[in-house]
Amino acid sequence: MRIIFSFVLLLGIGLTVNARQKVYDFNSRCEQAYEAIMQLRLNAGKALLEAEKKENPDNLIPYFLDNYVDFFPLFFNEDAAEYSKRRGMRSVRLDKMEEGSPDSPYYLYTQAAIKFQWAMVKIKFNEKWDATWEIRKAYATLKENQRRFPDFMPNKLLLGAMQTVFGTIPEGYKWITNILGMKGSIKDGMGNVNAFIESNAPEAKLFREESYYYYCYLMLFIVNKPEDTWAFLQRKQLDTKNNYLFALMVANLSLNNQKAATGLKVLQEINDSAQFTDIQYYNYVMGLLKLTRLDSDAHVYLERFVNNFKGRFYLKECLQRLSWYYYLEGNQAAANKYRAMILERGGLDTDADKQALKEAQSGKWPNPFLLKVRLLSDGGYFSEALKLLLTRKAADFAELSDKLEYAYRLGRIYDESGLDDKAIAMYDVTVKVGRNRPEYYAARASLQMGYIYEKRNDKTKAIQCYQQCLDMKGHDYKNSLDQRAKAGLQRVNGT
Repeated sequence: MRIIFSFVLLLGIGLTVNARQKVYDFNSRCEQAYEAIMQLRLNAGKALLEAEKKENPDNLIPYFLDNYVDFFPLFFNEDAAEYSKRRGMRSVRLDKMEEGSPDSPYYLYTQAAIKFQWAMVKIKFNEKWDATWEIRKAYATLKENQRRFPDFMPNKLLLGAMQTVFGTIPEGYKWITNILGMKGSIKDGMGNVNAFIESNAPEAKLFREESYYYYCYLMLFIVNKPEDTWAFLQRKQLDTKNNYLFALMVANLSLNNQKAATGLKVLQEINDSAQFTDIQYYNYVMGLLKLTRLDSDAHVYLERFVNNFKGRFYLKECLQRLSWYYYLEGNQAAANKYRAMILERGGLDTDADKQALKEAQSGKWPNPFLLKVRLLSDGGYFSEALKLLLTRKAADFAELSDKLEYAYRLGRIYDESGLDDKAIAMYDVTVKVGRNRPEYYAARASLQMGYIYEKRNDKTKAIQCYQQCLDMKGHDYKNSLDQRAKAGLQRVNGT
């Protein structure tokens, strides 16, 4: 018996000696790997991570960064076969992160970040309910980590991004966030994000470039401060030539902020290197940017995206733009071909995809004159758009929808040109005529008037316009316009 006891004791001692503690060591090699991954030089990043695993097998950070390597291609390219192959790594990596010490702030943070990234991926693969629960888990994990380690700055970055978005959930969907315990506001959320951006803590410096990505999207699409967003980009002087992710981000922000010339310049100046991972989203953004300038080769990029992209997001919109390209070129056969494909391909996850399907099902084509004006205006080529638009009058159009669009387009051009009073006059006409119609013009006109009055610090009229936008029903782009109006109300009310 004593022999058996002695053997068990020795075995236990041996196990204790050999059970080395796993660590979260964000050393210089891991920093280099993270930097390469965030530039979308994924193969270079993976090579560094494999070297670190071999040399320091107890370091958990390489396994955490592996999740970034999976995240970017899955999120951008939406390849279902790749998703099927990699999805099992979520639980493997979460288990791996639990091998570290619970006394480290990275213990819960790494788990929350992995859950958050997989939530974003699941949205792309139409697993919306699973994605919602994944976000809820990430949020709860971060809240606990914030309670335990209040000075750990990365908590504030992810929490702040979530709180900002949760604060703009439309009223009809508030019950979901309430049930799941996910609450937030623009004020609190951006307060946390800004605290991270301005922090000099080592961890804040480490994740600094990732924070720029969150900040810019939140500032432009949620907080609606485009001037501040572009001033931030100018101040930070992001390296868009050697950082593919930054280049795609700035190009996308340009596309959504009437700055097509900026977006095109950024994409055309990227260092042409095979070291960057192939991201089909590049062709989508480049094609749309070129189409706003009415470039003759816009279709090359749009067709490249349609032929090579394996996902659902943006596909119907891209096919719609291709049909518009050939329609304006006078090639009706090609225009019809791509319009027919809208009925069969892609998903309905974005308002733009929904609107593309609605137009295809209607059988109607846009007025070619107004379509050219729209594209030029969307790209920020306002002088060209205005010059073209003023060659006609509203009375020249037979259809009421075209008269309405004429007034709206004229208002948007005046608005973007800083002629606020003229813009308000045209927006007001658009709202009066179109508030009960299915086109989005009246709702967007009301939203834009809200922006003007908010800028003038006329809170009463701004609130009136934002609420008016929310009250309009059954129009195109309803979800995205409602979210912006809700964000406007929160800003004006200081919540």
